[in-house]
Amino acid sequence: MIAMGRQRLPVITGFGGINAAGRASGHHAYARMAYSGLPDAQRRRTLASLATLMGLEGGAQHEQYILDHTLIRRIESHHFDVDSVRWNQRFPTDSDCQPASLDIDRKHLPDVIPPQWVVTGISVTHVNVQIPGVQDFLLPTHREFDVKSAGQLPTGFEPGKLYPSRNHPRGLQMTVYAASDALGSLGLDWEMISSRVATDEVSVYAGSAMGQLDAAGAGGMIKSRYNGQRVTSKYCPLSFAEMPADFVNAYILGSMGSTGASLGACASFLYNLRHAIDDIRSGRSRVAFVGAAEAPITPEIIEGYSAMGALATEKGLRQLDGLNENQSPDFRRACRPFAQNCGFTIAESAQMLVLFDDELAMELGATVFGAATDVFVNADGHKKSISGPGVGNYITMAKATAAARAILGDAGLRRGGLVQAHGTGTPQNRVSEAEILSRTAQAFGIGDWPVIAAKAYLGHSIGSASGDQISTTLGIWEHGILPGITTVNAIADDVRQNNLSFNLEHREIDAARQQYAIINAKGFGGNNASATLLSPGATAQMLQMRYSSQEWKKWQRANEAVRERQQAYDEGMTAGAISPVYKFDHGVLHDSDVTVSAQKVVIGGHTIVLDVDSSYGDMKLDS
Repeated sequence: MIAMGRQRLPVITGFGGINAAGRASGHHAYARMAYSGLPDAQRRRTLASLATLMGLEGGAQHEQYILDHTLIRRIESHHFDVDSVRWNQRFPTDSDCQPASLDIDRKHLPDVIPPQWVVTGISVTHVNVQIPGVQDFLLPTHREFDVKSAGQLPTGFEPGKLYPSRNHPRGLQMTVYAASDALGSLGLDWEMISSRVATDEVSVYAGSAMGQLDAAGAGGMIKSRYNGQRVTSKYCPLSFAEMPADFVNAYILGSMGSTGASLGACASFLYNLRHAIDDIRSGRSRVAFVGAAEAPITPEIIEGYSAMGALATEKGLRQLDGLNENQSPDFRRACRPFAQNCGFTIAESAQMLVLFDDELAMELGATVFGAATDVFVNADGHKKSISGPGVGNYITMAKATAAARAILGDAGLRRGGLVQAHGTGTPQNRVSEAEILSRTAQAFGIGDWPVIAAKAYLGHSIGSASGDQISTTLGIWEHGILPGITTVNAIADDVRQNNLSFNLEHREIDAARQQYAIINAKGFGGNNASATLLSPGATAQMLQMRYSSQEWKKWQRANEAVRERQQAYDEGMTAGAISPVYKFDHGVLHDSDVTVSAQKVVIGGHTIVLDVDSSYGDMKLDS
């Protein structure tokens, strides 16, 4: 058992999600990224998993279709038609001397009739409208989109069809899937876990950097009246940015512990991970679910980023590849981190990570995928441009690397680590981030630090991006393949490469020698976060230092059964036999279920002891 006063270690015991590469649990999404470097048996497993998601019978016979309809690609029509996007064009008219005359249905008259209009009834149902002089109209029309690529969920996968989604925004549908997947990946029954952990010792931190902006959320609320439609009662509440956490609590876990969403633009996942780590290290929580969900593939959101000049456009990709206007670029290669590039590629993703304190993990025989020891967050200070890179990331990277050194020592730091770069694929990022990574590596004496750029495959999923990076890291530690930056031909001349290793092809490594990873995130507004993760091997070494050999062997025996259940879950998911957890109107508690005393609160059989000590003992006023 952990001695009193000894800080608990937050260990990764489960993870799940969905992104452009597929399902996160079982390292399936990672395997799609490293597909060409995998042995045949692993490829078949990957194809089978993706085939189920995509509603296909079998896997290998659909190999090319599956590969073509995953990862970054041309935006598919179920999102919207990039060649014919609906919009309203201003259509000012001037009737000059002759008023415009229109016959319309009475029900289409505006509630407030413009004073210059002359309205005359022509039947019970219709009127004639005379409009003299100048009048502005909005004319529904279509236009071609400049941005045509995105990191999209595998074609045919619709999370809302897997449970009674009741017109939930897409981001919340993805949240239900990701949280359920993470829960299943534990290989442990949640009811059993709940019986070992107090109900207020489960934390959930998850959100969406931008909120739910599609037509079923804030997007519908904002544009419904503008388009002559009705605003529903669901638009507003379901659009809140912290709603992914609320859904996990209310419909999946039934948790009554600490919750919320900390937002930091593209660094949001790591902001939430920091809260979870703090809860577990301090003993406030023993279990923490950390996540993010982002569904930004809508014309309005893409146009917003495009107006900033942030996204890779069809024209920009043509110019990079020397193509004429009649030639179509390779949209698979739209995101080109650390190379000659023209902008990032937006993407959708939902990722969820489960942390236990080390004592609970040992007690239950949980599989340990690694440890999340630290997250550091720093702002950029004064800035010229709110979206431009700044200096805060130097601080977070240096702190995260120093945190790894504090555990592993200088030799461990230099021997077996990697960096998951933010790697957006923009001209500014390629220069600024490479400079930061290079100077950090040089300062700590690290040579040939492997740099991974997951967005080359998945695109930039905004608030969920670091979740994509973490699940990719866990896959690397399992399979020993560093996914190369395969969308580029060469690293750009203005990218500093000293002490860094940019691999353009997949590279095999000795996974057993891996010790740590630094996850880097840079967000709009000067939000920087860098996280320190320890590999399964390094985490096991720490646990064996903390626990006796007898306790370790007991964990190993218990873990055998957990791994069997994890394998059964993975096989069930691949077979399409398991549905997401969604408990609507289930176990709802009321006032009558609560008993309050000065010593404890009892809620529905759960006891919360009120033994709260003052954090300010030296200023205690009790006389």
